[in-house]
Amino acid sequence: MVDIVIQLLPHILAALIYGVLGFHFWNTRWREHENQRVACPMQAWERTAIAVALVVHGFGLYDALFADSGMRFSFSFALSLMMWLAVLIYWLESFMSRMEGLQPMVLPLAALCAALPVVFPHVHLVAHASATGFKLHFLAAMLAYSLLTLSALHAIFMGFTESALHKRSLNRSLSSLPPLLTMESLLFRMLLLGFILLTLTVGSGVFFSEALFGKPLTLDHKTLFAFASWGIFATLLIGRHAWGWRGKRALRWTLTGFALLILAYIGSRFVAEVILGRL
Repeated sequence: MVDIVIQLLPHILAALIYGVLGFHFWNTRWREHENQRVACPMQAWERTAIAVALVVHGFGLYDALFADSGMRFSFSFALSLMMWLAVLIYWLESFMSRMEGLQPMVLPLAALCAALPVVFPHVHLVAHASATGFKLHFLAAMLAYSLLTLSALHAIFMGFTESALHKRSLNRSLSSLPPLLTMESLLFRMLLLGFILLTLTVGSGVFFSEALFGKPLTLDHKTLFAFASWGIFATLLIGRHAWGWRGKRALRWTLTGFALLILAYIGSRFVAEVILGRL
């Protein structure tokens, strides 16, 4: 019992730090204060605090996933790892752009996902995890999921910003966000990189399935959702390049592609592990 508590402690601590920081950024960047409309840039101590949370969270994930018996995984650890990478990407991006206005949405989600392994601690042993090809496949998949998760969050932020601008509703939460064109540019940069990584993930799974997983490719619901998501993101990027797609159309396609991508793995693992009780 004590060993389990020690193993889960980094996840609990990371969730608490993310939660406190999320409240702090909401209170200082989004919450309305009289005669104060413009949010201040991110401070050095705030970046340091996020870095501490990332280190604690990362340590907990590494210790839980890579045991002497082999690599272990589950839907809760998948979501936790995705949000760890998402926060890391935002943290790195904050050195180049003003990201403080996006933190009140990202950090609470990170807190929720960091706590999931505490609520759903069961894991399953991953076959063929020692193979180099599988490690590259896994890394590409997690990076793609994280970038496309951020893209979905960005789509929500952009929809919120565009709606507020149309209503001429200027408040602190809106003024603390980056300019809409900056957010749109960042969205498509993340979509392009995420799509490239997703292509590598899907491609390696299709052409090297037997070497990676020890069995030929099967057209199950997980594979079909992954292909559908890939097709949607491909269509969106082509539409952006060929016809200048942007605004609500781009946001709808981004969110649809992300929903299918989540169903491809996280949804199937949730059903198997939580509803059906299979590890």
